Amino acid sequence: MSEKVGFDELRLKYKDVLSKAFTTNNIDLLDSFSKNANESDRKSAMDQAFRDKLLDLLLEEPNTLESYVNFCIESCRRQMVTATMPVVLLGDIFDALTLNKCEKMFMYVENGVNIWREELFFVACKNHLLRMCNDLLRRLSRSQNTVFCGRILLFLAKFFPFSERSGLNIVSEFNLENVTEFGGDNTSTLKDALDEEMVVDDDKNKLVIDYNLYCRFWSLQDFFRNPNTCYNKLQWKTFVAHSGSVLSAFSSYKLEAVELQKSKLNILKSVNSDVEMTENKEQHYFAKFLTNQKLLELQLSDSNFRRCVLIQYLILFQYLMSTVKFKMESQELKSDQIDWVKETTALVYKLLGETPPDGKQFAECVKRILKREEHWNSWKNDGCPEFQKPKPPVQAENEEVKRSRKRRRPVGDIIKEYSGTDKFFMGNNDLTRLWNLCPDNLAACRTKERDFMPSLESYMLSGEAGECVGGWGWRALRLLARRSPHFFVHTNNPIGRLPDYLDDMVKKITREVAANNVSNNTNGDSNINNDKAKVEQTEEELTEEQIETDIIKEEDSTDLEQAPDSTHDDDKPTRSKITMISATQLHAVSTKLPEWKKLAAKLGYKPDEIQFFDTEYTTEEARAKNMLQLWFDDDEDASVENLLYTMEGLNMTDACHALKNTK
Repeated sequence: MSEKVGFDELRLKYKDVLSKAFTTNNIDLLDSFSKNANESDRKSAMDQAFRDKLLDLLLEEPNTLESYVNFCIESCRRQMVTATMPVVLLGDIFDALTLNKCEKMFMYVENGVNIWREELFFVACKNHLLRMCNDLLRRLSRSQNTVFCGRILLFLAKFFPFSERSGLNIVSEFNLENVTEFGGDNTSTLKDALDEEMVVDDDKNKLVIDYNLYCRFWSLQDFFRNPNTCYNKLQWKTFVAHSGSVLSAFSSYKLEAVELQKSKLNILKSVNSDVEMTENKEQHYFAKFLTNQKLLELQLSDSNFRRCVLIQYLILFQYLMSTVKFKMESQELKSDQIDWVKETTALVYKLLGETPPDGKQFAECVKRILKREEHWNSWKNDGCPEFQKPKPPVQAENEEVKRSRKRRRPVGDIIKEYSGTDKFFMGNNDLTRLWNLCPDNLAACRTKERDFMPSLESYMLSGEAGECVGGWGWRALRLLARRSPHFFVHTNNPIGRLPDYLDDMVKKITREVAANNVSNNTNGDSNINNDKAKVEQTEEELTEEQIETDIIKEEDSTDLEQAPDSTHDDDKPTRSKITMISATQLHAVSTKLPEWKKLAAKLGYKPDEIQFFDTEYTTEEARAKNMLQLWFDDDEDASVENLLYTMEGLNMTDACHALKNTK
């Protein structure tokens, strides 16, 4: 209760300050006063104060409403009230005003469409604006307030973007509720009354209208509001019969009287200029035509009425002939129906051209409008994508690229520059560097440093085989051929691709070398000394005879002799190729694996297995340690090198350092 009293007091204070600030047009006064309160309490109290002040203005000063809404917009930009407050005030104003005053006030909403599309107001106010416009449309009559309804719809079209889904008829539905009711009762009394009142003497400028024509004419509106009924065989025959009667009636009555009347008015304009004003006052437009039986003759003599009906025909024909995404497979015209539509379309355009005033110009305008509608139909078939600014033409892009490129130096100048330093320019940076390594290239090729052959293990495991598969895969094949005399043998599994085959060989040699390292570690001191001697032997000292004696006796032999490892520079540490991990290494790595679950998933453990480690052990170190121990025991590819490679890929630098620095 006390909170409500405090809010009411704050609201009344804000209302008094708001009245003073609005009267003096001093928004700084309101801003300085509102900073003393909490933001949430301030905005809620200020919102209510604005609405209370609006009620006073509606009674006392209704001419200041637009200025008051502008004052509220500026308050929103200063974060004094919520962003929806200006539209809420407009909704209250429209609820309190009459329709005539609402129509004048709506001009303010139309002129401020750029304000409502600002980032501050658009997201917050779009639903409120849509609700306000719908409330106005419900109050208006579409037959009496046609212009005001159109202005509201045009405002919504300007306010919302084209891609707004709420304003798009995505599935191409028709307004089936727009039913045209007419006196379709064929009782004898009504029929006789029509025949008596509508039968006219034979006159070239008069049209004979009977009850049958009246019913056929207004029955066409059912086809216009639901074009899909034309795909029904029986309904199509009805539509063709009714259209024939109506269009023949239009053709027999050319509205010549209207043309004569217009020519008479043109003659009178030269005599009296006031006739033009009289003519403009007599121009009327009716959005909804009446279906009274006695009015059909007069309506058929109205050019606007005739144009409305003929344009309905063209819209219907365009839908029937167009490809619409949501049409059913059965909704397709046959060849004879297509021919009839084309002939009738030509007839309709002919009648439009004969309908005054400016019939031919009006018909061309309708053609352009319907042509434009084809593009909208294609846009809807594509799912109504958002509109984007067109990219600059290719020619303009090429010109910009040409301007941005630096001018290349002439080749002669480059050759002259290299010649001054006793070097050669080969046209390629790599070739130029290789060619200028030694002044005498033939002598450089005869040096002893170039006369060597790497071992199979050093070449395959160093990564050179994989890097050079594109152009130098033959080197790896030559080393494999020298390693085993059984390399070129017949097999039932031919090599598919050279890169795949070399990848398999790299994996196989990796496992064999790692197995030999384990077996060599179990030997005595003599074997260790032999290994050291082999490591000290460099690739340059290897001869072709020593490589040829290194032969694989069995494919899966575990007694494969350890090939000399490739030497590396002092600044490039080598990875350990020991298959099994020591207890010290396992402990050191486990202490540096807080994210052991990520590593477990990378090593191939399933979620339920990871959950087992998580529930079975109490500490993260114990979970990581048991997970790694189980991986080394069960996985054939488990090795220190693979573990190190996997952890490097996961950016586990602390664990990698611990594994490298522990023996």
